[in-house]
Amino acid sequence: MSGHNRWSKIKRKKEAMGGTKGVLFTKLIREITVAARFGGGDPDHNSRLRTAILAAREANMPGDSIKRAVLKGTGDLEGVSYEELLYEGYGPGGVALVLEILTDNKNRSAGDVRSLFIKYGGSMAVSGAVAFLFDRKGVMLVPVGPSEDQVMELALDAGAEDIVSDGDGGFEIRTEPTAMNGVHKALEGKLAVGAPKLVYLPKTSVHVEGDTAGKVLKLIEALEENDDVQRVHANFEIDEATLASLSQ
Repeated sequence: MSGHNRWSKIKRKKEAMGGTKGVLFTKLIREITVAARFGGGDPDHNSRLRTAILAAREANMPGDSIKRAVLKGTGDLEGVSYEELLYEGYGPGGVALVLEILTDNKNRSAGDVRSLFIKYGGSMAVSGAVAFLFDRKGVMLVPVGPSEDQVMELALDAGAEDIVSDGDGGFEIRTEPTAMNGVHKALEGKLAVGAPKLVYLPKTSVHVEGDTAGKVLKLIEALEENDDVQRVHANFEIDEATLASLSQ
């Protein structure tokens, strides 16, 4: 079992607190629409759509909203066409960031994101300058309950690559991207397992503390509040003492 990643823990806590439901639902609806557009409206034959719908249900999105998003993606309802982009950049302290973007206006998105980087002490980078510092992986969370041995045996038998403690008594199961949905399906009914998602996991981490840590968190929070930014991935670590001081 590899070491616990505090950034993953921070992300989960932020997602649990969630910002406003409106911002979260906007991002989920875009993902469902794009998934249906490229792979069709049947989640049984469209793994990306299945993943998006599971995430929406986990966030308690109404079923009617999910259905409308699918129909917009398939063209049965009028909808917006979104473009997928990947932005890269650096935050305070040399922290590397990868941003997944879904936008109907890439010029607007680029300008908005660049302004946020500048405002919070970071800078955008050229394509490929940062992404190589991350591995693309599938992840899914197992809440507190089963033991490490139970989770490891079931997950590895299902085709998972790694199991990591989440620091709160639960576990994060990691997979290769192409195996993610198969592992999730194999575990359903055997483990209480959260919605799967594709992420960028950092190969190495940058430790930040004090004012720098606060600036990094403010930058990420601002980026995540932008409707066009679907997900923010970063490679920093913050110790528990610094987290506690920042939360006061």
